[in-house]
Amino acid sequence: MTDMTPGTPATKPKPRPRPQVMRLTDAAATRVKELAARADSEIVGLRVGIKNGGCAGQSYTVEYAHDIRPTDEVVEDKGVKILVDPKAVLYLLGTEMDYKAEKMQAQFVFNNPNQVSACGCGESVQLTPAKIDG
Repeated sequence: MTDMTPGTPATKPKPRPRPQVMRLTDAAATRVKELAARADSEIVGLRVGIKNGGCAGQSYTVEYAHDIRPTDEVVEDKGVKILVDPKAVLYLLGTEMDYKAEKMQAQFVFNNPNQVSACGCGESVQLTPAKIDG
């Protein structure tokens, strides 16, 4: 039997901290800062999402974010902001965003534990929603 005095509210459990959706490598953060510095207009960060299409079914999207939408998941890491489209959050949980520059191409690379496969050309991926522990 619990010791509850009438009129004493029950103690609510503390909410679990929300996991950070994504994290950035130093190279990615540096590249976001460079892009922000040379953008034609002021930006608050980059908006990351997922769209349907491509031979594997989905692809990542990255664009300038001029404002923060009420539904955006805001990720602040290494001095930059990444705004995640709410429809993409479950597909991006645990993702590391990197930036690779090679002789013939330079691009953001997503190291995503929810990625099941990718097409041969590297332009599209197949993702599954992250499994959330109860």
